[in-house]
Amino acid sequence: MGLFLNSNAPYEGYREILRDTYFVDKSYFLNELIPYFEKRNRYCCITRPRRFGKTVMANMVRAFFGKTDRKDGIFDALEISKTQDYRTHLNRHDVIYIDFSKTPKNCKSYEQYIARIQDGIVKDLSEAYADFHLSGDESVWDALQIIYEKTENKFLFVMDEWDAVFHMPFVTAEEQREYLLFLKNMLKDQPYVEFAYMTGILPIAKYSGGSELNMFVEYDMVTSEKFSEYFGFSDDEVDRIYKIYQKETTGPKFSRDELRIWYDGYYTAKGIRLYNPRSVVLALTDNQLRNYWTSSGPYDELFYYIRNNVKDVRDDLALMVSGERVAAKTGEFSAISMEINSREQIYSAMVVYGLLTSEKGEVMIPNRELMGQFETMLRKEKDLGYVYRLARESQRMLQATLAGDTQTMSEILEFAHNTETPLFNYNHETELSAIVNLVYLAARDDYRVEREDKAGIGYVDFIFYPLRDRTGDCIILELKVDSTPEKAIQQIRDRNYMLKFQKKMGETPRYTGRILLVGIGYNRKDKVHRCLVEIVQNPYFRTTMQR
Repeated sequence: MGLFLNSNAPYEGYREILRDTYFVDKSYFLNELIPYFEKRNRYCCITRPRRFGKTVMANMVRAFFGKTDRKDGIFDALEISKTQDYRTHLNRHDVIYIDFSKTPKNCKSYEQYIARIQDGIVKDLSEAYADFHLSGDESVWDALQIIYEKTENKFLFVMDEWDAVFHMPFVTAEEQREYLLFLKNMLKDQPYVEFAYMTGILPIAKYSGGSELNMFVEYDMVTSEKFSEYFGFSDDEVDRIYKIYQKETTGPKFSRDELRIWYDGYYTAKGIRLYNPRSVVLALTDNQLRNYWTSSGPYDELFYYIRNNVKDVRDDLALMVSGERVAAKTGEFSAISMEINSREQIYSAMVVYGLLTSEKGEVMIPNRELMGQFETMLRKEKDLGYVYRLARESQRMLQATLAGDTQTMSEILEFAHNTETPLFNYNHETELSAIVNLVYLAARDDYRVEREDKAGIGYVDFIFYPLRDRTGDCIILELKVDSTPEKAIQQIRDRNYMLKFQKKMGETPRYTGRILLVGIGYNRKDKVHRCLVEIVQNPYFRTTMQR
């Protein structure tokens, strides 16, 4: 057992996952890999966004196939144990496991980085095959070839975060090409390769038949249906672990539907919706809904992808933050072609990294967790122009609404109109909805804001649910183009949207504060906004009107 050859570290890593209260069995994936062994297409690269279980699966592959002196039978109760080839492959293979995100101590150069990997593998081979008297100066591929020629032993390669080198500040473009050649020399058409399994975020570029790694078959989340169900959690899987959460947790603090709102929304090529698995598990473990995914990376990551083409994406961002989908062609964004010079490349990159999701030619913000990251960006980045200015007005808009100050509300909307944004054509209520989202952006600090929410006998434009204070004001907001705010509020009443805040028989009311009925109307002829706020005393529904 060495640092790379048949390392115990991945085995221990997967065993820890097995002990987790919210473990989800994805072990049948192993059975899907076996047909690739010793075939021409024995090179498999699976790419997914951050925190989608890539390392867990890589550890599982090593733990199952790799030789070990452990006898704890960690797979005996899993789905893989029911398959025909279970015992045939369990701990029967020599595995070389490489985590490309790990660097030597005080690493400052590519030479140091790659030397750790090359020298480490050769050292492990020299110790495992001491009778062969390897000098230690051989290349990885030469050492492996020597062993193969004398023994015909083959090796299974498991490589995690293969693309980490493309994010290391000390690695030059030329050294990135050297790295690709290193992988090619070690793996391509080598007889000692039984199977090569590689994961990361960035797809491999395959623009020509001469590409260094064109032997790999790539499986991404957007275009490849195969393996879709193994990365991320499905609805059924979250249902199961949510029941465990309800049983095991003293005082569960959130509903199953809230878990969906926060962490669901990623689409696969099959059209399956997936949850971010890391965020779901942490939320259940901590008994708290919050931003787990984005906290694992710097804020600048998001704005990095849009700063070069702000004008091309600014209006799209306003629409997406309002919950809309935006038509966009997303192409290949790969390790080799990491240029971001167009709207298409921006969205392609953001989909690859999991900042957006894509379905049927449209991109969107997948869930509440990521929405919070976008909201923060809108309020910080001056380069976003009118979007930034409107977002900055949002605190004042909320305060005016809660106070029934309809004059200030109208003034802020007029300010928005006077920015002469493209969205202010108001050809559809969609554009008005996007602007309303921006001018109420600050409300999301204290409210769960839902668009097109089912309520009563219809769908209300906006409902603001208090996040922490159940005595706080609840808000129902309806929009009208070429109509009046009075008609908007009448629609709220006629369609019983207020039922969202009424208690059910025998239940303690979840919200006990005032209910504010807000109507916003815009007339395209005279370019005038009118606002109306009616206050309903919950739960008795006594009303007062403020204009």
